[in-house]
Amino acid sequence: MTSPSPARWPRWRGLALAAALVATAAFTLSACSPLKAINALVPDDTHVFTPAVAYGADARQRLDVYQPTSAPPPGGHPVVVFFYGGSWNKGERADYRFLGEALAARGIVAMVADYRLYPQVSYPDFLPDCAKAVAYALKEAKRYGGNPARVVVFGHSAGGYNAAMVALDARWLAGEGRSPSELAGWVGLAGPYDFLPIEAPDVKPVFHHPNTPPESQPLRHASALAPRTFIGVANKDAQVDPDRNGARLAQKLEAAGVPVTFRRYDRVNHVTIIGAFAGPLRRLAPVMDDVVEFVKGVPEVGPARQVKPG
Repeated sequence: MTSPSPARWPRWRGLALAAALVATAAFTLSACSPLKAINALVPDDTHVFTPAVAYGADARQRLDVYQPTSAPPPGGHPVVVFFYGGSWNKGERADYRFLGEALAARGIVAMVADYRLYPQVSYPDFLPDCAKAVAYALKEAKRYGGNPARVVVFGHSAGGYNAAMVALDARWLAGEGRSPSELAGWVGLAGPYDFLPIEAPDVKPVFHHPNTPPESQPLRHASALAPRTFIGVANKDAQVDPDRNGARLAQKLEAAGVPVTFRRYDRVNHVTIIGAFAGPLRRLAPVMDDVVEFVKGVPEVGPARQVKPG
């Protein structure tokens, strides 16, 4: 049975869902009943869904693939690997069906990945997981109609941190015989990139507070070697300071000569900046349109920048 299309959603229902999600002061979307309702409304005729693809041996090393139904352009569709937030101690890939569908419906192969969480692991062990997922995308993009020379890593909140570290700190992809130079770009929404000293109680044990390594901060890895960058922040973000984190990282990368797109959004908060990918919430801010424009606009990585695994 096909789910109702966005055009058939009653206006009151969309507004009710938006109001409920705006009011949710949580660090992650995963526990929100409005999110379950939104995912129930996601159409299933806009994409080909391949669930629980293993990119590693652990049960948490799985990703869901949302493949466009449209014919791929020459070279293949751009590919996005998405990491969700949740303070590195909660989250499930199934909660982000709305995002996977939104990207696939616009001609982007979306891979929504789980990764190991605290207390199973702590910093930095979730970063090799993320690197494995990205390495899988680089290797297997063509299987899903994607272009391995147009792979973008994308994350929200804690997932934005993960995406930044994979894109900016070469150690993690090097462990997979890969390099950030193979990425066509990266996207971070409401990500924490400079958060020492740690104040959030649930984050302190994840990063071994008070002995958090300084090199754990993405800002320290900003350089001219970074891929093209999109950083989006919510001006009303009560969890992650948009100026200290997003704006500061954007400025440092731009000063190094990296092509940077920086966007501020007024009508969203830490949660709804990613919720704005869902049909009923898109009127809040043009987050989805801006990210899609960025992803579809990144040029292919040239052969000289591509690195073959050893």
